Amino acid sequence: MALLELYTEYNRVWIPDAGHVWRSAEILRDFHLGDNVLDLLLEDGTENHYPVDPAKPQLPPLRNPDILVGENDLTALSYLHEPAVLHNLKVRFVESKIIYTYCGIILVAVNPYKQLHIYGDAIIHAYSGQNMGDMDPHIFAVAEEAYKQMARNHKNQSIIVSGESGAGKTVSARYAMRYFAVVSKSGSKTRVEDKVLASNPITEAIGNAKTTRNDNSSRFGKYTEIGFDRRYRIIGANMRTYLLEKSRVVFQADNERNYHIFYQMCSCAHLPEFKNLKLLSADEFAYTCMGGEITIEGVDDEKDMEETRRTFSLLGLMEDFQSDVFKVLAAVLHLGNLEIKNSGDGKSSVPPSDPHLAVFCELLGVSAEGLARWLCHRRIVLVAETVVKPVPKERAVNARDALAKQIYAHLFDCIINKINTALQVPGKQHAFIGVLDIYGFETFDINSFEQFCINYANEKLQQQFNLHVFKLEQEEYMKEDIPWTLIDFYDNQPVIDLIEAKMGILDLLDEECLFPQGTDRSWLQKLFKYLDANPLFEKPRLSNEAFVIQHFADKVEYQCRGFLEKNRDTLYEELVDILRVSEFSFVANFFQEEKQKPVTTKVVKVRPARPVVKPANKQQRASVGDKFCSSLSLLMETLNATTPHYVRCIKPNDEKLPFEYDSRRVVQQLRACGVLETIRISAQSYPSRWTYIEFYSRYSILMSHQEGDLSDKKQTCKNVLQRLIQDSNQYKFGRTKIFFRAGQVAYLEKLRLDRLRGACVTLQKHVRGWSKRRKFLRMREAAIILQQYIRGTKTIRKTVTAAALKQGWAALVIQRCWRGYRTRQIFHLVRVATVTIQSFTRGWIARKRYKKMVEEQKALILQKYARAWLARRRFQTMRRLVINVQLSFRVQQLRKKIEEQNKENRGLMERLSSLANSHSHTVDRLHGLEAQLEKSTNQKVSLEAREKKVKEDASQITTQLQKEIDALKREKQNLEKKFDASSKEAKESFDHMKTNLQEEKEHEARFRKVAENNIEIQRIDHEKEVETLKEGIKRLKEERVSLQRKIEEGDQVNADLQEQVIQLTKHVKIIPELRKDLNNLQNQRNNMDRKMKEQSEQARAKMNDITRQLLGGIVEENVLLGLTPDDSEKICEVEDLLAAFDGLQKATRILENHQREQKEGCETQVEGFKLKVDHLEKENSKLQNLFQEKSNVNENIRQELSRLSSENSVIPELKVQALELQRQKQDLEARVEEQSRELTDKTEEITNVLQKKIQEESSQRRHFEEKSEELEELKRELKGRVEELGEGNDHLKRQLQMESEAKSKLRRETSQLTADNMDFEEQLDQKDRLIKKLQKQMKSLETSQRAKQTSAPAIPKDFLGMLEYKREDESRLIQNIILDLKPKGVVVNMIPGLPAYILFMCVRHADYLNDEVKLKTLMNGVIGAVKKVITSHHKDFELLSFWLSNMYQLLNSLKQYSGEEEFLKQNTPRQNKHCLQNFDLSEHRQILSDLAIQIYHQFISIMEKTLSPAIVPGMLEHESLQGISSMKPTGFRKRSNSIYEDSETHTISSIVQQLSVFQSTMSQHGMEQRLIKQAVKQMFYQVGATTLNNIMLRKDMCSCRKGMQIRCNISYLEEWLKEKELQSSNAMDTLKPLSQAAWLLQVNKSTDEDAKEITGTCTELNPVQIVKILNSYTPIDDFEKRVTSSFVRKVQSLLQDRDGSTQLMLDSDYRFQVTFPFCPSAQALELLQVPSSLHLGFLSRI
Repeated sequence: MALLELYTEYNRVWIPDAGHVWRSAEILRDFHLGDNVLDLLLEDGTENHYPVDPAKPQLPPLRNPDILVGENDLTALSYLHEPAVLHNLKVRFVESKIIYTYCGIILVAVNPYKQLHIYGDAIIHAYSGQNMGDMDPHIFAVAEEAYKQMARNHKNQSIIVSGESGAGKTVSARYAMRYFAVVSKSGSKTRVEDKVLASNPITEAIGNAKTTRNDNSSRFGKYTEIGFDRRYRIIGANMRTYLLEKSRVVFQADNERNYHIFYQMCSCAHLPEFKNLKLLSADEFAYTCMGGEITIEGVDDEKDMEETRRTFSLLGLMEDFQSDVFKVLAAVLHLGNLEIKNSGDGKSSVPPSDPHLAVFCELLGVSAEGLARWLCHRRIVLVAETVVKPVPKERAVNARDALAKQIYAHLFDCIINKINTALQVPGKQHAFIGVLDIYGFETFDINSFEQFCINYANEKLQQQFNLHVFKLEQEEYMKEDIPWTLIDFYDNQPVIDLIEAKMGILDLLDEECLFPQGTDRSWLQKLFKYLDANPLFEKPRLSNEAFVIQHFADKVEYQCRGFLEKNRDTLYEELVDILRVSEFSFVANFFQEEKQKPVTTKVVKVRPARPVVKPANKQQRASVGDKFCSSLSLLMETLNATTPHYVRCIKPNDEKLPFEYDSRRVVQQLRACGVLETIRISAQSYPSRWTYIEFYSRYSILMSHQEGDLSDKKQTCKNVLQRLIQDSNQYKFGRTKIFFRAGQVAYLEKLRLDRLRGACVTLQKHVRGWSKRRKFLRMREAAIILQQYIRGTKTIRKTVTAAALKQGWAALVIQRCWRGYRTRQIFHLVRVATVTIQSFTRGWIARKRYKKMVEEQKALILQKYARAWLARRRFQTMRRLVINVQLSFRVQQLRKKIEEQNKENRGLMERLSSLANSHSHTVDRLHGLEAQLEKSTNQKVSLEAREKKVKEDASQITTQLQKEIDALKREKQNLEKKFDASSKEAKESFDHMKTNLQEEKEHEARFRKVAENNIEIQRIDHEKEVETLKEGIKRLKEERVSLQRKIEEGDQVNADLQEQVIQLTKHVKIIPELRKDLNNLQNQRNNMDRKMKEQSEQARAKMNDITRQLLGGIVEENVLLGLTPDDSEKICEVEDLLAAFDGLQKATRILENHQREQKEGCETQVEGFKLKVDHLEKENSKLQNLFQEKSNVNENIRQELSRLSSENSVIPELKVQALELQRQKQDLEARVEEQSRELTDKTEEITNVLQKKIQEESSQRRHFEEKSEELEELKRELKGRVEELGEGNDHLKRQLQMESEAKSKLRRETSQLTADNMDFEEQLDQKDRLIKKLQKQMKSLETSQRAKQTSAPAIPKDFLGMLEYKREDESRLIQNIILDLKPKGVVVNMIPGLPAYILFMCVRHADYLNDEVKLKTLMNGVIGAVKKVITSHHKDFELLSFWLSNMYQLLNSLKQYSGEEEFLKQNTPRQNKHCLQNFDLSEHRQILSDLAIQIYHQFISIMEKTLSPAIVPGMLEHESLQGISSMKPTGFRKRSNSIYEDSETHTISSIVQQLSVFQSTMSQHGMEQRLIKQAVKQMFYQVGATTLNNIMLRKDMCSCRKGMQIRCNISYLEEWLKEKELQSSNAMDTLKPLSQAAWLLQVNKSTDEDAKEITGTCTELNPVQIVKILNSYTPIDDFEKRVTSSFVRKVQSLLQDRDGSTQLMLDSDYRFQVTFPFCPSAQALELLQVPSSLHLGFLSRI
């Protein structure tokens, strides 16, 4: 369709406007070719007649439909022109509060002048890994695209950020670098990404300043290369700077500031570390107060200084370097305050007493005199001499400022070099991403050399941008097989040649700088002379000091004043020499001469797009312009070698007001930054591009039925387009997309809207007609009814009389009475019949219930006695086992102690004999006293009298023995010492013997008590066993009686059956056939009788075998023969069973007699033991008497010792008398000889007595040995008795077991007989089907016999629920049950949690053995093996689920059997017996709990990774509701993703199916239901958070239809929860934010009531999220309305008081706290068996 045909009524256009640039108007009448005016209606209601040239009509641009307004990509607009772009940006920025918009490959960023919640780490992670067109436009999306292309294509990338000052370039570049730092963490410990981010505060402090347009304007260009290794992690960075604005150091315009670092230093002047710099306030320095502004609103310079110093330290630039930097900066400030005075006659001077001069020279270490001289003088070198010439004040001030600028420039370069050094990390760089933060196109009222260089750089960048856009368009056309036609686009190469070519502006500037007398005016005249013919160069009319250049963006007028000075950037050589010899080496290095080196870079060598113009040869150093051209060429070379990504920053207003949009300022920047050029290039070809799927979904409404039925959607789209748009040049069919000319999509939208409008009119027509017809029919029906009633009343009044009424009433009364009578008669009959039936039925039911209750009562009694007997038997068995073990252990202990005591006794006796032999001559008195004590008390008295007499004689003799007294004293002392030693040894030996004998007595007493207890226990056990046998006999008798009753009942039933058969035969006509059947039945009965006899014979034989087995070891063969009847012919149905019971009864009587005899024997043995115990007690009493006598002897010895000590006290007196007795010595010698003979006689007598005592003691010792031997014999006898008792117990056990086996065999035989009998009866029933009543009775008989004659099951082995294994098999156990176990092979046919049960049973066995080492090694091995398994299979979902379930089950088992009260409440008594006894495993429980938590989080991570790819496509992108499409044009950014269209598509069914897989796997592994609910809740939170986050970041998803689809998908998830019975998991609560967001998309958003409803309903969404959804709401059709800004502000005002989070995104990584609830298992460990498939044959059940 031609573009002119679109100018029809109701369409809208854009017309130029002076105030708003463009203004919207509506067409009042259709425009036809040849009309000279276009009638328009403006938005304010006024009409406008737009003039049109009929020959060449230049119509105003058409306005896009509202559905296309606010798109993410400007290239998605149908009409691509300047007003459409301007209006789309305004709608997004002002109404939707969205600052980013795509324009093809450009990201347009509008500065909001407000902090937004769209830069958090959650946003970064949300954009990470996403395709560029899938999410809303964002700087993070551009960074992600660059990072992805670098990793995928292995090519370097560049992000070019440009714009005016104050547009937000620095912030955008900072966010891009922050994205790379977060997404690609470095592998080293140096944290390079932190250093890269830390470089920003430093560069902003030394390179940014406040201007009239921006509070933080970058006054230099910066290109940062971020290096990556082969794993695409940050490995380093490098920074290059361009064209620092040095003039700002010495000059600032009004309301501007110098660089931030100066003000930061002045704010910290009070700090101790800055005292030596002698800093003043910022308003006292000339270089900082020139602009009049020293502060910035909302900026704290002191805090910024702290941040700057912190980042210096983070980069490794220590305090020394920082102090040097601050010294130089302070020196620059003091240099600015240096006063230069005018001395007249063109001279100037610096006062020597100037304090700032002294401070400057002190800080930089230079000569004050030399500096003051050469600031005011200049050296001129002539041919013959050198002249020093004074300079005027102006030139001296310029020299001072030039020195300050040069010092600051050198300092800036030094800091940048240090930063680059700090950002270099060892390692090879694989690729890099460059971020270029460079000034945009600038035009001011006064433009100088800086603006000229900036605009020159932008010309070069614009050329590179145009070529790149052209290249991408060509690639797109070639990829889609669209014929390529040459597009005319603006090429700015002539402007570049004007600037940089030979004899261009820069070349003429450098030439003029070579002349010493060259001035700005002379240079300007050369420009007019050589460039006047160039159409891009103009001379202004009103000025002779300026020139105009036609740039790609606009015309710019440059003032030539200062061009030469700034290009020369000269500094007097004398001042350089002063600084070169500075004592401050940091500054001296700035001005050292550098050797000429070839330019080398680390960048990739590439060929530039155009040849670089070489500068003319100059002997002097390069100018500023020359340096700038070289660095710019190097930059372009680098950019051409990379893939560029463009970010254009736009400044919306000059007042820095948040979200205020000045259309004139914005359109000016759009023209300057190349956005409109991109639009123009796109609009010249086919700007609108739709995939076939999008076109089919959007415009299927325009298809006919025949076209819609085609299966090939691509061909369908072609057919529809060819029918709708006749001109084939307006569109082209590509491989995957359809390309449209400008305006064709709007035309299709118009057709679609017309079709929808027509359909709506049709629907309205039919609905209104149906409503009117329905209303008419109702009214007609009501009228007819009214007519009927009226006519009826009229007829009744005419025809009805009083007689007719009376007759009618009489007839009614008669009918009523008659019908009542008949009804009562029928009721009485039915009631009588009912009562009769009820009586019979209730009687039958009562009898049946009574019979069943009797049977159940008997069964309960039998079960009660059987279970009680089994419980007693198990208890007695266990108790006997424990007593036997205890008895054997104690006997062994007693034996050991007796042996030890005998050894000690032998040693003591040997020691006593050796002492007696060695010390016999010294212990005479001791043995004499012992002999006197043993004889009698009389002998003791006589011995004492003799001793007294001897003492008296000795005292008389001592008076006479004066000469020998000394010798006697010495002998006495020796004897006393020896006596003391011997007495002590004897005392110790006696004490030791006494203690040993007492211990023996105690051991014997304990042994006696143990024996008595054992005998008493055995007696009680025998009595209980006899009682149980008696009860068993009684039970057998009762069973016999019940069997007899059953047999009688069976006979009665048979008799009844025979009678019924006889009665039936009378009533049946076919008697011969019945007789044949009866004969057959009789034959079958005879056969059955024969079989029953044979089975009874077999049963009798088995009974005989059982009785022989029972009594084979007790009675003789003849007794056995007497128990079995000889008449084998008398075997019948009942008698043989009675005989069998009689035989068993006799066998039990014999067993009772045998047990009674054994009991009597045991009692006699007990009496014998009692006698022996009495004998042992007597022996113990004798031993006690001996101990008492020995204690008395010891007491006497103590008394004798005390007497001898008293005699020793008299010895000193005897020494005094010895001199007197010497004279009587001779007289007494004779008497001494006589006395000595008497003493020798006495000693011989004493020795004889002692020998006798020793002999008696030896005899006593032998007696003791004999007694000990007798004790040992008694112990051996007791041991023999114990063993005999144990054998007797075992024999009784075997007998009882044989008895139980006989009973079970008997029951099985009886059950088998009854079963056979039932089978025969069933055969009879099948053959006699004609007799229905007989069949029912026989079935009832069979069921009753089954219920009565079921036998008790055989008693299994009593397992303890433990598994035993050897220590060396522990590694095999862990290997087989953990490391080699595969979940798929275990779970199929086994108990869930089987490994956990097996491991716990092994733990129980280690606890049972009280083996701490074994328990610890097992637990540590299990934990280590499980950790190894989950580490090596960390991505295996089934294995993690399996071990999470098993670890949870093992943890529950450790709690359930821990013995703690809180865990024992739900256990069975059997489970309580299995509790752990010896160890507390609470520490291991905590370790297992931590391990289970680790497995759970790993398990959740696997589920999240598996489910994440399907969440957004399934919940948002897939259209689950048929007929509701939300497809819209996508723009350029979606084009690059066309190659991925064949990838797997996910739907809500995919999500539900994956959740079902998770749930079934967890259930299959036996995971606790509450744990499954926690996992499901976490998954639902992941679904809700991911979906909501994408809604927040995708404006195209914020529509009413999308809200309907989201709520439909939520309902699917809710149905899945109900199907799996997981409603109680509270999983739906996690979807409340998503559900409320979907509701918010659907609800009305216009009135105050709507705002209140929104604030009251959306309680789970925070205010930021609500406002974001309202701002992002996008209509899909023209029927929907946008949300007005006033409504959004109204909602914001209502949400002001709401507390909560201010984050835009939900934390998708949030994890709910996992809990492991205690759930006791009903699994009986004793019944658990280990399958052979686990290869655990070395485990044995205990």
